[in-house]
Amino acid sequence: CGGSLSNSSGMLQSPFYPESYPNNADCEWEIQVESNFRVTLTFRDIAMQSSTCQDDYIEVYDGPRHSSPLLGRLCSGSFPTYVSTSNMMTIRFHSDSRYSFRGFQAHYSSIPADHNTTLLCLPDYMHAVVSRDYIQSQGYSAQMVTLNDDHCRPTVTSQEIIFNIPYDSCGTIREENNDTINYSNTIKVTSSGNIIKRKKNIHLHVSCKMLQKTWMQVMYAADDTVDVNEYQFGRYNMNITFYDSSAFSQEVRDSPYYIDLNQNLYLQACLHSSDPNLKVFVDTCVASPDPYDFNTLAYDLVRDGSSPSYATYYSPDSHLARFKFNAFEFISRHPSVYLKCELMVCRRGDYSSRCYRGCSRRVKRDTSSVEEKVDVVVGPIQLREGAAQS
Repeated sequence: CGGSLSNSSGMLQSPFYPESYPNNADCEWEIQVESNFRVTLTFRDIAMQSSTCQDDYIEVYDGPRHSSPLLGRLCSGSFPTYVSTSNMMTIRFHSDSRYSFRGFQAHYSSIPADHNTTLLCLPDYMHAVVSRDYIQSQGYSAQMVTLNDDHCRPTVTSQEIIFNIPYDSCGTIREENNDTINYSNTIKVTSSGNIIKRKKNIHLHVSCKMLQKTWMQVMYAADDTVDVNEYQFGRYNMNITFYDSSAFSQEVRDSPYYIDLNQNLYLQACLHSSDPNLKVFVDTCVASPDPYDFNTLAYDLVRDGSSPSYATYYSPDSHLARFKFNAFEFISRHPSVYLKCELMVCRRGDYSSRCYRGCSRRVKRDTSSVEEKVDVVVGPIQLREGAAQS
């Protein structure tokens, strides 16, 4: 039993299925599909000895068994689906010397990986390709894409950014595991020269693993910083913009935004959604010198929709919320201040929701109301040079 499977789809099952499997079986299947595809495995039947999975069991590994994470161990119950992170998956079936049952049957297939990236493990180098459209959709240019060693430059075409990454240079790291030799590098996309970072740094980790005479490849993206300008909650995409006056006609595009102490700050929260039946309400705004920590050292600007220095303005659209507050003493103690606002998105016309209760004291939410909370961070704001200090 067991073996190597390389077709794009297929079936695997315990020996003699649907008859009883033999005692003392130890079967291992290695599924390896095309490069830049993933393996999806779905169990259709499981009938084995013990619900504790100590005697007879199935193990699913995210790659070769001795050097990859265990995705799951099972022997009864539901029929789960597993998806690999590379083009390889290993399934192991084990039975002991006592009782035997019908066993299991599972179906596997290959699914395309992320079209934004591709990776080939060639004999002398890793061939990694990143879509220019993907990089540009994140707000970056092809010139900002580098390796661990930024002296190793890519070939840039009209559609792709191409790296041929040697296994022995350009910052490639070599590691040995039980049954593989791993070569890894990182394609980095980072902001440069900005005082305040407003986009995520993107790290594309590429890894080629040599397994006997076969190769497997992995590429995954890791967002290494928090986007401090826009947050997404489900399908809701929000941003907050500073304006120069209560007319809300001229945006403030400077970053950082330099202000005077006790200056009025005018802000507009905007919900980007094609659903016209939504309404936005500013529930809470907190200030902090740290854009990632609004607990240790923070100052409430607005709490539960109200504050002595806070005021709202008429908004021509339910997707907009306009408000102001007064620059506060807190800013005089720190070089930069960030604002985190908690915005409520409710169904328009739902008068039991937080958006319509306004600054009244919180009451138990009506279970029929529909509302979602979205957090947005903006900033920094800084005192203008020469402004009065307290």
